[in-house]
Amino acid sequence: MEDTSFAILPENKKHGSKVNYQSLGTVKSYNIENNAVVFQCDNGYVSILFYRDDIVRIIMNHKGRPSYQSSFAVVGEREQIKPHITEGEKELRVASEKLTLVIKRDQVSISIFDHHKKLLVKDDHVGMGFNDKNEVICYKQMDAEDHFYGFGEKTSFLDKRGEKMTMWNTDVYAPHNPEIDSLYQSIPYFMTVRNGKAHGIYFDNTFKTVFDMKTSDDTYSFSAEGGQLDYYVFAGPSPKEVVAQFSELTGKMPLPPKWALGYHQSRYSYETEEEVRDVVNTFKEKDIPLDAIYLDLHYMNGYRVFTFDEGRFPNPKKLLHDLKNQGVRVVPIVDPGVKVDPEYNIYQEGVRNDQFCKYIEGDIYTGDVWPGESAFPDFTNSEVRRWWGKNHQFYSDLGIEGIWNDMNEPAVFNETKTMDIKVMHDNDGDPKTHRELHNLYGLLMGEATYEGMKNHLKGNRPFLLTRAGFAGVQRYAAVWTGDNRSFWEHLQMAIPMCMNLGISGVPFCGPDVGGFAHDSNGQLLARWTQFGTFTPFFRNHSELNSIHQEPWMFGEKYEAVVKKYIQERYVWLPYLYTLFQEASVTGEPVMRPLVLEYPNDKNTFNLSDQFLIGADVLVAPITTPDTYHRVVYLPEGNWVNYWTEVKLEGGKHHLVQAALDILPIFVKEGSILTHGTVKSSTEAKETELKVHIYVTDEEKSTFTYYEDDGKSFEYERGSFYQCRFEAKLEKNRLDILTHVEHDEYQPEWKNAVFVIHGIVEDLEVFVNGNVQNNSKRLADNKLEVKLGRNEF
Repeated sequence: MEDTSFAILPENKKHGSKVNYQSLGTVKSYNIENNAVVFQCDNGYVSILFYRDDIVRIIMNHKGRPSYQSSFAVVGEREQIKPHITEGEKELRVASEKLTLVIKRDQVSISIFDHHKKLLVKDDHVGMGFNDKNEVICYKQMDAEDHFYGFGEKTSFLDKRGEKMTMWNTDVYAPHNPEIDSLYQSIPYFMTVRNGKAHGIYFDNTFKTVFDMKTSDDTYSFSAEGGQLDYYVFAGPSPKEVVAQFSELTGKMPLPPKWALGYHQSRYSYETEEEVRDVVNTFKEKDIPLDAIYLDLHYMNGYRVFTFDEGRFPNPKKLLHDLKNQGVRVVPIVDPGVKVDPEYNIYQEGVRNDQFCKYIEGDIYTGDVWPGESAFPDFTNSEVRRWWGKNHQFYSDLGIEGIWNDMNEPAVFNETKTMDIKVMHDNDGDPKTHRELHNLYGLLMGEATYEGMKNHLKGNRPFLLTRAGFAGVQRYAAVWTGDNRSFWEHLQMAIPMCMNLGISGVPFCGPDVGGFAHDSNGQLLARWTQFGTFTPFFRNHSELNSIHQEPWMFGEKYEAVVKKYIQERYVWLPYLYTLFQEASVTGEPVMRPLVLEYPNDKNTFNLSDQFLIGADVLVAPITTPDTYHRVVYLPEGNWVNYWTEVKLEGGKHHLVQAALDILPIFVKEGSILTHGTVKSSTEAKETELKVHIYVTDEEKSTFTYYEDDGKSFEYERGSFYQCRFEAKLEKNRLDILTHVEHDEYQPEWKNAVFVIHGIVEDLEVFVNGNVQNNSKRLADNKLEVKLGRNEF
């Protein structure tokens, strides 16, 4: 009845009493322990410690002295920063070189200032508080100019001001709409942009948490059902610095194998070996690039993980060998639910070796999922994670290099959609309830899977895709946004969702292209594929009861558009791969909102239907049917239409034409891009590197291109190629310089073609000081110069 109008019948309105939070009272005393300042208050303790000069951690515990144990999300090492303390009659000051915290004595509240004495965050109302249910909360003042970003995987628009969001990993098949505040990922972190500057907060609490940016116009809060109030403040001051600081704390993405960045095809399910071969062969016959095909539930024997159905897939090893020879990897789904079956070896091992989640009384918890009654590995135990990872040798021995984790919230077919919160997790000898560790389950499964596959692949990089996760999930997995639908609204929603995931430390993400549930159509698939060309993760996926949506399913007209943009993905791979490498070092997202680069531009604050790839490429997808133009906002600078070479002035809105086969793309004048060629998959050799230079006489253009073997971890030992390209235009002379900064790996391509855009008449081109007399003039004011790599 709750899903009908009966739920809003006046007589049924629930008049719940308001929860009253108690403050900590006054500061009674303080002392310093291991460079942490510990305040004893009337009603608890507060600790302040600097992780770096620009990162401070604040812990409130109303029960006793704070614990400094972090969640599994935190991997950054704390620097030993000695706090500078200044005592006043009414307040205390605790400072590092870049932050100053002012603590009021009479009613414990904290204000944090940067080294320019600029206020970042300030407690309001209760400040830090708790109630008799052991819930904890922190209230902060909200400035009129505050805009909020991050929060991981959330629906609705880019700026989360005016929203209330819950962090509780939840299997949501339907609906995905702005009313749904809990999805598969819980990342209790956000960034505030105010007057062009940024700071961030990460709430390191694994209980169900709530961020309320909605209830008040001048106050926001974050709260948890239990545990400590334990949060970090990042000083910024730029948005990109906040992302870097958060990534320093929770870890960065490892460089994925290059095949993981290609085009992937999936369906729930390709049910037989014959069907898989037919799909791959059709891609080859139609000359559409493909790097991976996915196996959903039906490949297994009765949905038992670590098995193949011998009837449907009689010889999986040969299948995988044949497909890999065609440049295609196979990625099977692996769920956490282990079928309760005394004749099933994985279940036998789990029971005998005490690997499954249990109640405190000792009974194994079971719940219904795809195999029926199932037990769930207790991934909070490191031995269980090793056992689970070791079992993945079943897949690696077949030649599998990528795994797809699903249902790992964990999802259970019951009213709560998950495991009983009374279940106890071993947690390596520190038992905690599922109520406290629920949000960590997917992250810990990811660690088990990734590390297990890494051990089995003997030097090759594994690929892991996950549905559920917590802060730090990027250390192990790419994230897809779950069971979306083939609606235009879901295409629209995917753009800010991916941008906020990127801001939340997860650069490798993307939605199911074409939509998972419901029926797609040719126009929707074409427009969604255009968008997918530039999402970090690029996979077409659809569900069992929907019509097929492979690239050719809606006729030649739409097939041609879809093919064009899948091919375009491979053209852009050298540029994208460089951005992925940068993300693995800095934490900066590959796909990013314009506000990340232009935080002073009010037109970017809630711009939810455009995005940047890197800093210099702007993409503006078409997200409504029968639409062949749209308004595009271009920020400061001049921008060049990727398709027409027409230059447009920034700081303005432009009406841009976009026929069905056109995705509006704009390149910032002064930028340098590296492109490759159309290939059948990333296994095919890159024959030629194209270096596109969008010339400007205002400043020197630079870009550092990165390359390695795309499959091993040898890059960590220095086996990579890095070349910085520079270009400077003065009057009719263009000087291009190539600086090979690292060359312990030799790229496959032997020749580079410099494509110069926006040339002036009688332009002379010099490369490394040598005049290029062999330049070739192209249409649309372009010039082409070809060199051998040995001329760098």
